[in-house]
Order: sequence, then C-alpha cells, then structure tokens
Amino acid sequence: MLRFAFLLMMTCGIAGAAAAADGRTTFHVRIENVSTGTTLRSSSGDTAPAPHSPGLWIVHAGKRVVFTSGKPDRGQGLEAQAEDGNPSQLAASVKKMKGVVASGVFNTPVGDDKAGPALPGKAYEFTVQAKPGERLTVTTMFGQSNDLFYAPSDDGIALFENGAPISGDVTSRFHLWDAGTEVNEEPGFGPNQAPRQSAPNTGPSEHKPVRRIEDVKDGFSYPSVEQVLHVTIAPRASEMATTNAASLR
Repeated sequence: MLRFAFLLMMTCGIAGAAAAADGRTTFHVRIENVSTGTTLRSSSGDTAPAPHSPGLWIVHAGKRVVFTSGKPDRGQGLEAQAEDGNPSQLAASVKKMKGVVASGVFNTPVGDDKAGPALPGKAYEFTVQAKPGERLTVTTMFGQSNDLFYAPSDDGIALFENGAPISGDVTSRFHLWDAGTEVNEEPGFGPNQAPRQSAPNTGPSEHKPVRRIEDVKDGFSYPSVEQVLHVTIAPRASEMATTNAASLR
C-alpha cells in the first residue's frame, strides 16, 4: 500500500495530497476506461477494445494552453500525444508556457506496476492542487486511432464555480479531438495506428486544424466519449462541505 501511494505521488508530479498554505484545494481525478472488447466494430464486423493512453494533466490560469479548436497543431508535442500516446514532449513544453501553474504525466494504471495504456476496466488516478480561477486540462490518446485524443474544450475545465470546488462526474466535459496531423484510418483496425504501426510517427501526414471528431466527417464511426471514458473529480474530504456539486448536473 505504501509503495502504491509513493508511485501515485510520483505519477502526479506533486509532493503530497494536503492542500497548500496558499489556500489551494486538492482534487482527486480518476479516468476510467469503461470500454469493452467489442466497443469498436469494423465495417466487416470485426470487434476491438478502445484503450486510452498515458497522458498529461495541466492546471492553468490562462486558456488554450495545449491547442486552439479550429487552428493547426502548434508543434509542441500534441502530435506525439495524439499519434503515439506519448505525452513526454508536450509535458516538457507546457512547463515553459505562460499561465501554467502545475503539470504532470499520468502513465501507470491503478493496480499495475509499470507504465502502459488503460485497457477496459483499468483507470488512471492523480491529484492536483488549484485555487479559484484556475482550470484543468487533460490529454490522453484514443489508442486505436491515428491522431485522436480526449480532452476538455480548449479552455479546460473550471475547477471552481461560485468560489466552491466542483465535484462529481465530468465525463460530459470531455470530447474526442482530431489533431489534424495524420490521415485517419478505420478506428481499431488501421495499419498505421499505435497498436499496429511499425514505428512511432508512422502514417501519411496531413495538415488540418484541431477539431472535434464529429466535425471531421471522415466516414468512420466512433464510440461516444461515455462509451470509453468515465471521468470524476473530487476535492479532498475535508472540503466537501463547500463543494458546488450542483454545478455538474
């Protein structure tokens, strides 16, 4: 148990779970993969699961720290996150960005002893600290794709509403995005997708804006976010009395 707690703190990129002296609230975030072995179905009837990748969390005061909807990728590491499930370059980039308060990589599913994707039934967990006015952005690859990733809107999620910390199911605030950096293939079955590609960054490039997948019109069928992810945010127990849970309804 102690070993798991240590690993969790290292993954989150913070020293502990207690709120800081400057009035920050500690939030526990859980991203569970709720897909099944048949969530993805090919045009020929074959089925596949929908794992999601290691990713990045960012607490920020500014907006659009990772991408801007309708604009091309900035070349700061989102491509590697969206194409290969590798958040390391993006993690290094955001540390230098104006308005970023804190950030960290999550890469080891709960109960596992090594980094890897979250398969059906698995989850990533981490904690963040924030104060009113700050927001949370999370990125994780839709693993069976060429360049798709899950994230909130480009502004991120406000962690406080009316001065109180939010709590509850925030899955509806996440979207499936196309990074616009690689040509899409049928989800779960393309030869240039992460589980099957011969090497990272493999596949025909494209130069299109970052868009929600429903705006791409590529002719393929994708599961809803709720069919793959279940995302919850909870402030620490001592702060629950002031939580604005109603704001998430």
